[in-house]
Amino acid sequence: MKILINFLIYDSTTCLLRLLLLAELFVHSSTRPAHSSSLCGLFGSMIPQVDMLMSNAKKLHELSNDELSNLASMESRLHGLPNLQHTAAHFNSLKVNESLSQLHVFTQSIKLHIDWLKTAKDNFSLPSQSAEGANTHLLQLSNLINTSLKQIGEEVPQSPALSLPVASTAFDVLRFSVELSEQLQIFSKWSKRVLRHLQRQSHCPRH
Repeated sequence: MKILINFLIYDSTTCLLRLLLLAELFVHSSTRPAHSSSLCGLFGSMIPQVDMLMSNAKKLHELSNDELSNLASMESRLHGLPNLQHTAAHFNSLKVNESLSQLHVFTQSIKLHIDWLKTAKDNFSLPSQSAEGANTHLLQLSNLINTSLKQIGEEVPQSPALSLPVASTAFDVLRFSVELSEQLQIFSKWSKRVLRHLQRQSHCPRH
C-alpha cells in the first residue's frame, strides 16, 4: 500500500512538472511578436546580399596596393556618404524599427552614389560591370528592407537628396571608384553587423 501511495505521489508530481513546463513554453511562444519568424527570414535573405556587395566593392577599381597608396592622401570629395557609428554602445542601443529605417536611408544613399559612378564610368567608356553588380544587390537589399518595414508597420523613409560632384576626367572617375570601393566595404561590414544584432534581438534561430 505504501509503495502504491509513493508511486501515485511521484506520478502526480511528474505530471504537474510537465504541465508547468508546457505552460512556460506557451507563455514564451505567445509573448514573442508574431512577425519575428518572417523578419528572421528577411534578415537571413539580406545577409547574402551584403556579402555580394562586399565582393563587388573590391572590384570597383583594378588598382594594385602600391597604386592605391598613391591615392590614399587625396582628399575625400564624396560628402553625402553615410556617417556610420561603429561603437559597441551604438550597436547595443539598436532597435529593430529604427535600425531598419536607418539601414534603408543608408542603402539608398550608397545606391545613388553607385548609380552616379556607373554613369560616370560609361561616359568615359570605362568598365562598369562591378558598379552594375553592386547596384543590383543594393536594389535587392533595399526591397528586403522595405518589406521588413511594412511588416512591422513602419513607413518607408524617403530617399535622401544628394549633391554629387562632377567627374570631369577619367582620373576623377578612378579616384571616385577608389573612394566608393572603400566606403562600400565599410558599409557592407557595418550592415552585416547590424543584421546579426537584429537577428539576436529577434531571437532568430541560428543556422
